[in-house]
Amino acid sequence: MQNLTRITRNPEVMGGKPCIRGMRVTVGTIVGLMASGHSNSDILKAYSYLEEADIYEALAYAAWRAEEIEVPLRSA
Repeated sequence: MQNLTRITRNPEVMGGKPCIRGMRVTVGTIVGLMASGHSNSDILKAYSYLEEADIYEALAYAAWRAEEIEVPLRSA
């Protein structure tokens, strides 16, 4: 995965969920808005402090996470 510079995780912000640039806007919020049919311009109007690159990076992060496979480890 490419180096993501706009996605941050901090246990003290939104319970450690992946957020946009340390703000209280989660990747899940952005993906949910897009899935509900909102456009980039709708999101940028609602969250004036976001940038278009934030939206694209949130989508890239979500796509990458969706492709991850969790493999259970055998107990010792």
